[in-house]
Amino acid sequence: MAEALAEADKGRFWASPNPAVGCLVVSGDQVLGRGFTQPAGQAHAEIMALGDCSSAKGATVYVTLEPCAHQGRTGPCVEALIAAGVARVVIAIEDPDPRVAGAGIARLREAGIAVTVGVGARQAAWQLAGFLLRMQRGWGRVRLKLACSLDGRTAMASGESQWITGAEARSDVQRLRAASSVILTGIGTVLADDCSLTVRSAELGLAGDELQRALHRTPDRAVLDSCGRTPVAARILQDGGKTTVFTAAGYSGPSGAEHKVVAHGDSGLDLRGVLQALGEAGANEILVEAGSTLAGAFMRSGLVDELVIYQAPVLLGRTAQPLLDVVMEELAEGIQLAYREVSPLGPDLRIIASLLTGT
Repeated sequence: MAEALAEADKGRFWASPNPAVGCLVVSGDQVLGRGFTQPAGQAHAEIMALGDCSSAKGATVYVTLEPCAHQGRTGPCVEALIAAGVARVVIAIEDPDPRVAGAGIARLREAGIAVTVGVGARQAAWQLAGFLLRMQRGWGRVRLKLACSLDGRTAMASGESQWITGAEARSDVQRLRAASSVILTGIGTVLADDCSLTVRSAELGLAGDELQRALHRTPDRAVLDSCGRTPVAARILQDGGKTTVFTAAGYSGPSGAEHKVVAHGDSGLDLRGVLQALGEAGANEILVEAGSTLAGAFMRSGLVDELVIYQAPVLLGRTAQPLLDVVMEELAEGIQLAYREVSPLGPDLRIIASLLTGT
């Protein structure tokens, strides 16, 4: 199953809106075939693995998500497994998609194939969290990306911020973008930085097939723009793929962008409504790259599943801009997090932390 999870990781750049699944076909201690999810509309992991071996008759199949049992843009994977004559299927986790939701497991057992569920479940659940969350609550995993100094500052008071972190951290951000379904920011960042939020191929640090997979699909972009101030000439509209501009009622988006209206409250656009709309569009992985105001709003709303913080070994002082615009008066108001990973990236650290109430 560990090897199947490694196969699944190969599909993280291009599988969306489908889940990135990995599959191995095994006989004894010999791997007969491997596969991972291809771009939407193409073969699933099971079909790729079966096609990678001369015969799967009597073999055991390891797959990171329950095989589908419905007809979509591709045929049901369970029928391909049954036709191949496999003897056993080991599944990490059940698929919560209502079109599957146990039906694949039931069909395999009905055909006389032994099924084991739960091997590698924890690892698979983290790897597939975006898809699983979208099926369960309506929108995918929300990751908040932040870059800061050792004293938690993101820019000088003047706004100067390039570059706090080093080349290795910036390269990792590009891979994070490439693996995202949509990159979300606020109008303040668009007006201040004229950002494009595209994937810069030269900075990905990838080569060969992996580089091609990372560049196969351009992540969508979204701008939260209550009053419709996004300039027509903004780079976020000119570079790359689809951009959606969310405004309050009574305002329009710029030409060249998809426009969606969401409710507006005292503290800005309804963030939950924005996420719901992105979920309906099939976004499994939602990456928030924004200033301290919008980042703070997402944190205050409890809508962040995971923080990805790139921290540089530099001190910027108390007049520099804070990581998040969040005001707390008492220690008990603190937002509790759990470290998932702390890794060195060149001179910097990458810190991945989850909300204790989230994933």
